[in-house]
Amino acid sequence: MATQPITIVVLSKDLDDFTNIRAALNTDSRAKLISGGNDPEQVHEVVTQHKPSAAIINLGTHGDQAIKLIQRLNQDCPGTAIISAAKETSADLILQSLREGAREFLRLPINAEELKTVLDHIAAFSGKHGKEEKKNGRTITVFSSKGGCGTSFIATNIAASTNARTVLVDLNLESGDLPLFLGVRTKYSFQDLIAHHGSIDDCLISSYVTSCSKNLDLIAAPEEIDPVEKIKPEYVLEALQRLNECYDFVIIDPQHTFDAITLTALDQSTQIILVVTLDLPSIRSAQRTLRMFDRVGYPGEKVRLLLNRWSRQDNLDIPQVEDFLGKSIIGSIPSDYQTVVNSINLGKPLVKSDPRSKVGREIERFTQLISIEDAALEEAKPKRSWSLISKRSRV
Repeated sequence: MATQPITIVVLSKDLDDFTNIRAALNTDSRAKLISGGNDPEQVHEVVTQHKPSAAIINLGTHGDQAIKLIQRLNQDCPGTAIISAAKETSADLILQSLREGAREFLRLPINAEELKTVLDHIAAFSGKHGKEEKKNGRTITVFSSKGGCGTSFIATNIAASTNARTVLVDLNLESGDLPLFLGVRTKYSFQDLIAHHGSIDDCLISSYVTSCSKNLDLIAAPEEIDPVEKIKPEYVLEALQRLNECYDFVIIDPQHTFDAITLTALDQSTQIILVVTLDLPSIRSAQRTLRMFDRVGYPGEKVRLLLNRWSRQDNLDIPQVEDFLGKSIIGSIPSDYQTVVNSINLGKPLVKSDPRSKVGREIERFTQLISIEDAALEEAKPKRSWSLISKRSRV
């Protein structure tokens, strides 16, 4: 049985220090980075709202602000262990942080053995506080940084194939059309759900989803574009975490950009399905995306390549693409334009309207494959995530 992850929030204005902290946490399977930021007030808000196991506070670039934050967190969140960290700072400041409530200190750059010792202490501390164990579902984001690759169709059909309690989330907030793929009319949207940020619970979620079948619910994108600007990444983070506790699968269809909201979804994902087609613009886009994922520290097993609209008549073949991208393709959906369009026009997922079609069978096979892989990953290594909630619009 997998142990409960040690959830962590980080305060650090220095990006290099943050990168070091994130890389160090990625080496320990117990650590789950749920949020990071460079604003003490926003970090305080996230910690008080999500009550993580620990908060790492970088003293070096914050000084008195960091000490005040440690003091506040110690008072407001006694169940969260405070860890002060610094690269070059005075002994007096370190001592002051410990006096104000920090339980541990980490010197930057982090030493692996020191981190293991600190996490051992935090695990024991969290165990004493007896936090209630919550259900954790699996979050899968179907993504391509290039439009036109069929991500919405694939996300819809994967969601309809899971045979488990699933919610499909349309995070293509400016032009999402998932209700058309499912043949439903929606009353509420993701915007309506996160308007209740800070108090999202099971009952509220059930009021704002649209039921599509016995096991599948939908949260649609807002119909109006203007309110999208009011959607903050920290609200998205809260909503996705609550959905993850309510459903076995959360399937996300985001925008084709690396904006703060999409990055939050990617960070929270157990797995990312990167969709590629056999044309040069799509392949180059996938290459840039993989480089981006590597830069932000996603482990290789988190990303799975799916080839869409594959045909034997394509000039490029799968081994060529795998060699160029340096990653294996684990699924290939055949090209069948008419069958796919018919299912979309019917407003019914192809895996339900024509399950014996080649496209339908391959999506079913692929969904079963990632479900098995995903379960194994969840058991062996809790997902790690990072959401920079303060002014992270570009990486």
